[in-house]
Amino acid sequence: MEGSAVFLIDQNQLPFEFRVLELKTYRECCTAISSMSIRGAGAIGAMAGFAMALAFQEASSVFLPFVTNARAEIETTRPTARNLFYATERVFNAGLTSRKAAVEEAHRLADKDSLDSKMIGEIGNVLIPHGARIETHCNAGWLAFVDYGTALSPVYVAHEHGKDVFVYVDETRPRGQGAKLTAWELHNAGIPHVIIADNAGAYLMSLGKIDLVITGADRIAVNGDTANKIGTLEKAIAAKEYKIPFYIAAPTSAIDISCKTGKDIVIEERSQDEIFYQEGPGEDGKSHKILVCSPGSAALNPAFDVTPGKFITGIITEKGMCRPGEENIINLLKS
Repeated sequence: MEGSAVFLIDQNQLPFEFRVLELKTYRECCTAISSMSIRGAGAIGAMAGFAMALAFQEASSVFLPFVTNARAEIETTRPTARNLFYATERVFNAGLTSRKAAVEEAHRLADKDSLDSKMIGEIGNVLIPHGARIETHCNAGWLAFVDYGTALSPVYVAHEHGKDVFVYVDETRPRGQGAKLTAWELHNAGIPHVIIADNAGAYLMSLGKIDLVITGADRIAVNGDTANKIGTLEKAIAAKEYKIPFYIAAPTSAIDISCKTGKDIVIEERSQDEIFYQEGPGEDGKSHKILVCSPGSAALNPAFDVTPGKFITGIITEKGMCRPGEENIINLLKS
């Protein structure tokens, strides 16, 4: 955030075009979040914090009603992502002291997100042996956070330490975050990888070609049940069957102590058009949207699913790794 504007990479244009957007109002930030120009738990949280700070800058004489309404609008953009609510609450409370305090808190949260992600990489790297073949789902790299990422952060650290790693990148339908964003990140980092169909993971596990799975998280219940991009649950079940370690990588800000189990997590339902249509550049270089489903059919588009803690080997956070379970997670938060 610079002055009274927020700058972000427009993820909807990647990997075909690198474009930076400038947002000057909190409502423009809301649109960026809901349209997924910015996506990923940490990045959504940072944007929500900056959106809340912008609202305090925009507020005039009707101060408290304006910022209270703005907070409500921001929090309806992506209801599953815990980091979003964490950031709006912190910045809102700071802003009641002063506008300057709101901006400072938004920057502090963004900086902490980067530091937490880096630490997750250092801790997670210990779990990655030389020659590891890793599957990941959706995008939890530096694009999804302020920097470093979560699920990909241990991969980056392992690569920097000279470990030979290979990543199987789930395409992650319907928005293709793996095929478009994770693959783009790994390509630019020079890390060997291949994009696979979402349904190919279990087959590759059965052949012994995957050594571990690491994904991010949008919200973690206090018992360890974890909401992440739709399709994560299937990977966890398959990994359990084939005795492959399945890790969640996320900052402790993703833990929601008000959620006792995954049943308390609200799952976002998105437009059926995301399933009906695919978008990409044509021969003319311009972006085109085409219908890829049977006309006249309806579609159901839950954006997330919940993986029960019993399928999760460990949760990697900036404070260390713990196994799912309320006692373990509460002790981690106290550490």
